[in-house]
Amino acid sequence: MLSRARLPVIGTPVVAVALGLAACGSPPAEPTAAPPPASAPQAMTRPVTPASGDPVWHYEGPEGPTQWATLSPKFAACGEGRSQSPIEISKPSPGTAPDLRMKFPPAALRIVHHEHMADGINNGHTIQINYPGADALNLGEDSYQLVQYHFHAPSEHTVSGAHFPMEMHFVHTAADGRLAVVAVFIEQGAENAAFAPVWANLPSRKGVETHLPAVEVDVDALLPSVRTSYRYDGSLTTPPCTEGVKWVVMTTPIALSPGQIAAFTTLVNHNNRPVQPLNERTVVVDAVSETAAGS
Repeated sequence: MLSRARLPVIGTPVVAVALGLAACGSPPAEPTAAPPPASAPQAMTRPVTPASGDPVWHYEGPEGPTQWATLSPKFAACGEGRSQSPIEISKPSPGTAPDLRMKFPPAALRIVHHEHMADGINNGHTIQINYPGADALNLGEDSYQLVQYHFHAPSEHTVSGAHFPMEMHFVHTAADGRLAVVAVFIEQGAENAAFAPVWANLPSRKGVETHLPAVEVDVDALLPSVRTSYRYDGSLTTPPCTEGVKWVVMTTPIALSPGQIAAFTTLVNHNNRPVQPLNERTVVVDAVSETAAGS
């Protein structure tokens, strides 16, 4: 397992994206905290139900990744696609890419543990944090809204042949339905206070979205301070494996403590699709502007 990977920045410093998770085991112990004031907004829950007739898929067994394309005609791209994700990142090319700007304002926590669902972005087995939506990412002239972020363990993308313990995906959508994903590698290190609001509320119950209006997450603080990224064109990493996804993979990982990683992998683990052939694609590396999207 790779604890810290770096690739040399070739030429001008550049991207990546993905989706999906599998859950099992017992939840981490609930943190002790004083009850909120009577006037504080209370947590609200709602059931999340799978789309009717949606094909069942998993990360192992007869419905695992090697069989996804056979499970439904909707999943044909999982086997026939030539621009699939994730990929191995080992030889980024010098080049230029559309200017990318991102800024994520804090938002109230909306968290759900999916066992299996489809909602236009089929993300299978996952713990996902839904985002209320704002123009948080500009890719050249194109504007995308952050709609959700979620985690994989171990990482889906590899660097020089090695996985990171985890990978975080920020899934964005444009007004016309096109997708862009920002991926962040997670390595083992010191405890990360920015994740405390999420980790204190990791749900063990599947199929229920919990809205915690009194819990605010500083989404921008979840990102690495060094904003260079690998960029390439890829796909969803879960069925239906739709291509045309703009991937931005941050070159610098963030750290979580061993306890924080274990708290997640106790619930969700081995929800990573194997790396896919690069084929004729290239991976470039470039810088991310520090200015807010839309400014």
